[in-house]
Amino acid sequence: MTVFLTGATGFVGSAVARALLAEGAGLRVLARPGGDRRNLAGLDVDLVEGDLCDTASLEAALKGCEALFHVAADYRLWVPQPDEIYRANVAGTRRLMVAAGEVGVGRIVYTSSVATLGLRKDGTPTDEDTPAALADMIGHYKRSKFLAEEEVRRLACDDGLPAVIVNPSMPVGPRDIKPTPSGRMIVEAARGRMPAYVDTGLNLVHVEDVAAGHLLAYAKGAVGARYVLGGENLTLGAILAEIARLCGRRPPRLRLPHGLVLPVAYGAEAWARVARRGEPFVTVEGLRMSRKRMFFSSARAARELGYRARPAAAALSDALDWFRAAGYLD
Repeated sequence: MTVFLTGATGFVGSAVARALLAEGAGLRVLARPGGDRRNLAGLDVDLVEGDLCDTASLEAALKGCEALFHVAADYRLWVPQPDEIYRANVAGTRRLMVAAGEVGVGRIVYTSSVATLGLRKDGTPTDEDTPAALADMIGHYKRSKFLAEEEVRRLACDDGLPAVIVNPSMPVGPRDIKPTPSGRMIVEAARGRMPAYVDTGLNLVHVEDVAAGHLLAYAKGAVGARYVLGGENLTLGAILAEIARLCGRRPPRLRLPHGLVLPVAYGAEAWARVARRGEPFVTVEGLRMSRKRMFFSSARAARELGYRARPAAAALSDALDWFRAAGYLD
């Protein structure tokens, strides 16, 4: 089987690439010219340079591929030019899906996010059927992923696109080279630079379990359906305490009200614009999202796909081992 994979240079995509190669798939991957390709080192892949803006190049790259795994996404909770996120996550996804349909790709797995799901007011875990609307989406990243997923579902339902949707929660683990917002949190906590926290809840999952879930969705998922690929629901305080335990540090004990941190987030974003630096560690959208506990259930994926996830402590341990070996904790 020949598979076309986007996002292979990134965190989740590189884990999916390794899972596919382990199953004997022939792998053709899309990479931007000049992009960071450390996650492809040592992998036997056919690399195609390009991006999601060129339909003709996408159709050429997809020819001869029996499957498409679209993992690439612009995962930033803050960006100076929001149009960049919509171009990549919405327009790029639509363009790729249409191209895959044109060349007759037989099976597609689209990587969405739990960010597209509704959240329950009582804090109990959300699943694939929890209602959500665009108006519920906080920030450009969540809105872009919501719109992109709607495009994929529409194409599957109306045009017969053979696409299955997976919704990973908060992946952690090896090869988070950027790192992602979740990876940054782990690094800062491990270095003792998170003396306080806000009251929120997150669902942590090992990135390799997410990758395995992608292959299960390919093999067993229903066209047009979506599957949460999550792990363990934990409060942020519990996550930071586990990181501290693994690093031999004292856990932070100061829990701050959201309203007290909000001015800090505005200031951090203003400084990032002036200094033309990357995404600040504390963002307004991230803080607003944290007002609700983002707990999720993977029961459907477990029941219909046979999906399983290891404990969050194991995922955090593997992430810390990789960050330490890569020099991020120096």
